Amino acid sequence: MTDIAASADLSTEDLVQGVIDWISIESPSLDTDAVNRMVDHVESEFEVVGLETERTPGEDGWGDLIRGRAPGLARANKGILVVSHIDTVHPIGTKESGNPIRIEGDNLFGPGTYDMKAGAYIAYYAFKRLLEEGGEPILPVTFMYIPEEERGSPYSRKYIAEEARKAKYVLVTEPARDGGKVVVERKGSARYKIAAEGRPAHSGSKHEYGRSAIKEIAKHICEIESWTDYDRGITFNAGLISGGTGVNVVPQHCQLEVDNRFERLEDGQEFEERILGLGPYNPDVKLTVTGSIMRPPMNITDAILDLFQKARAFSLEHGLDLQFTSRTGGGSDGNLTAAEGAPTLDGLGADGYGAHQLDEHIYISSLEPRARTWMKLFERLD
Repeated sequence: MTDIAASADLSTEDLVQGVIDWISIESPSLDTDAVNRMVDHVESEFEVVGLETERTPGEDGWGDLIRGRAPGLARANKGILVVSHIDTVHPIGTKESGNPIRIEGDNLFGPGTYDMKAGAYIAYYAFKRLLEEGGEPILPVTFMYIPEEERGSPYSRKYIAEEARKAKYVLVTEPARDGGKVVVERKGSARYKIAAEGRPAHSGSKHEYGRSAIKEIAKHICEIESWTDYDRGITFNAGLISGGTGVNVVPQHCQLEVDNRFERLEDGQEFEERILGLGPYNPDVKLTVTGSIMRPPMNITDAILDLFQKARAFSLEHGLDLQFTSRTGGGSDGNLTAAEGAPTLDGLGADGYGAHQLDEHIYISSLEPRARTWMKLFERLD
């Protein structure tokens, strides 16, 4: 076994430029063409290091999923799966007006820097540098870049599960948490849509005839939000609402979207049953509820702890004292890989701040130490 990662020269300048190249290609989840421009760029990066590329056309309007495969010395059936997503929550133009790409001290700003193009690039860069230095991973490595993770990976999840079942280890390039910590546990998540159909009427002359869909949904918002229980790790958020046609019309239609997070799968299932069983307060209003659990919780296991200890030991050699955080509220594709029984270490991306915000940025000083950890993981995991 070589030990190239310990002494290889890693360029912070190259890392920064690579991240800038990636975030300059804006790729909001719902813009298929934009996401596929990012996929095109990843495909060209794969060609540079000789990865065998597999590009799967998107379905239902999503962008393409891309995988890059490299053999390992062991030629083992099970290898290392690197999971990243290349979609962001930010609309086209954010890199110029909302959160312009710029460097201020140790901070690199731009849409998708922290969540999570920096992490996606770090893993690729570390693999590229390992090969350039004459090294080679012991295990086969598969890079997997997801086009719609920010929307729950509805199209990609079947491919994620398929790859996870073939993996000995899964490494997820989501951003670090709470000052550089990696993630060994995550809450589960569920999404629901509630639609109400009432009876329209003139709000002045025929108010009594109308049945307000907005009023119906408003009552359900108050009930659903009251189910939040911080002691149990359960939260509900009524995040999107739309309805009505005019201020002088009793609204016939109203739609609500709800996000639910939970620590235990049993709790998620309990509230799934409860929310899907909701009925109307007003019997003259039709209520339709759809949705389900999107991601099960990622629960810590002995295998995950063992993988973390390996990563921490590798990092300590170059002065990076990795710690872990658990039960973070944000979900990721790591929830899906862990559910398949694959030891999964998440949050291995860049440290920074402001996911989904207009002050999103990464700490430039975090790039080189974390890239070196990635090199060691590729070079030493067996």
